[in-house]
Amino acid sequence: MDEIKISSASKKERYEELLPQIFSIIQDEVNIVANMANIVAALKQTFLSFSWVGFYLFDQAANELVLGPFQGNIACTRIAIGKGVCGTAFLRKETIIVPDVDQFPGHIFCDGNSRSEIVVPIIMNETCRGVLDVDSYDYNNFNDDDKIFLEYLILHSTPKIL
Repeated sequence: MDEIKISSASKKERYEELLPQIFSIIQDEVNIVANMANIVAALKQTFLSFSWVGFYLFDQAANELVLGPFQGNIACTRIAIGKGVCGTAFLRKETIIVPDVDQFPGHIFCDGNSRSEIVVPIIMNETCRGVLDVDSYDYNNFNDDDKIFLEYLILHSTPKIL
């Protein structure tokens, strides 16, 4: 069994060590659920300030996002397109960083203790297929390093998670 090993102190250095390990874990696995589960587990294990990490996938028949593999407290099962941070990032097809969720109009509180959030859309063939959602109990927990590395992770793992 692969074990994630991260020794660096800075967030950027932790991402630089973690991403190759994630890619190694998912490269030979064909099951998308297993790959998504390992990605969220690796992120949650590495970044202790992340209170919740998970995927929401687009259900075309229902026209909404549906909860996928995640690590953290029980979560909202379905999110309408354009609603909350996840639905908005999906609709806009762009990463959204929210330093204070209380300041985001229409924020959906699955966990009332969540204070900041980043949501990265999963785009394949110019179509948004879902999002990676990461929450923190700390205000201002996410920055450009998170955006750059999480977007890179999604871009390079999309064939293994969809």
